[in-house]
Order: sequence, then C-alpha cells, then structure tokens
Amino acid sequence: MKPVCEQNKLVIYADDTYIVIPACCSDSRSIEIDGVMRWARANNLQLNRDKTKEIIFFDKRRKRSVSEPPVLLGITRVTSLTVLGVTLTTGLSASDHVRDVISKSAQTLYALRVLRAKGMPDETLQVVFRSVIVGKLLYASCAWSGFVSHTDRKRVDAFLQRSKRCKVGDLYRGSLRSRSLQSRSTILPLFIGPYACCHITAH
Repeated sequence: MKPVCEQNKLVIYADDTYIVIPACCSDSRSIEIDGVMRWARANNLQLNRDKTKEIIFFDKRRKRSVSEPPVLLGITRVTSLTVLGVTLTTGLSASDHVRDVISKSAQTLYALRVLRAKGMPDETLQVVFRSVIVGKLLYASCAWSGFVSHTDRKRVDAFLQRSKRCKVGDLYRGSLRSRSLQSRSTILPLFIGPYACCHITAH
C-alpha cells in the first residue's frame, strides 16, 4: 500500500496505519482514506471507522493563527492521539504521556512496596523495578523526549526520588535520571509546519 499523494507519508505497523499529510496537501485526506479502504477490501479486511481518528499538529510558537481543514465525514477529530503507546497532543507535546506513565508506574511502585513488606528480597525488587517501571519510563523515549518540558522532567525526577525513599528504586545502581530523556527526537524532522494526520486502524 502506497500513499496517493507523493508528499504524504504512510506508516504501517501490524494492523495500525498512520497517514501523515502536510498542510499543503490537506485536500488529499479523503482520497487517502478511500485508498486505504480499497486496499482493505482487496485484502479481505475492513476499515474500522470507529477507531479512525484525525489529529492536526501545529506549532504553538507561531503567532499567526492557522485555519484548520473541515472535519471529514465519519472521522472523529481529536486533540490527542496515542501512537504505538505514546500519547501526543496537537501541539506535539508528550506531557500527557509522561503523566500517564508516571501514574501507572506509581501503581506498580505501590505493589512493590507491598511485596517488600511481605519479605521479597531487595535484589529481586530491583530487578522488577528496572524491568517494569524503568522500562515504562524509557519506552520509546528517543522519540518523545524532545517534546517534553522542564516541568515534565522535574515530575520524573520527583517520582524517582519517591521510589528511592520507598527503598524500592535504588537510583544509585543505575544511571536513570530525567536528563536521560534528552532531546533526541526522531519525529521532529517531520514537523515542518501544520500537519493533518489521520490514524487509520484496519481489521
């Protein structure tokens, strides 16, 4: 499957399809979706329109307002979108993702505290901490770390310090700090201007 317009980008992962459309080609959104639907029918698949979302990325630093294209029929326009487990907002911010990961990690941290009270050895707790909590914090960080704020990094540091106080996350055994989430974004080069991005899920 290829995009109809050469300037558009088509990314497929398993049964998820992402169409990245620059602002100059926003009129091709319907054509691209029709192309996905034709490809799905040809391969005995069906486009799940309930899971089909559209999000428009724009640069908040621009002072001039950007006119958004009309909403597509049957397609829900959202202000945040989860792409392969990473939540991005219309302003290309990953703050929501950081808050969600820390919230889930806090639940895991509580479970580790219970296990520690039940007598689980410290070394075993460290293995679980690094494999579960640290794994969540660093998942795809090379892609979203460039879209977090200083406040987000302070929030990560605060959670890690709390883990240390709970004697579950031994920060001195590893090199994890918020500075590990440095700006190494692999998505940033795509952000040239306002984008219309359709998230298509075919089943």
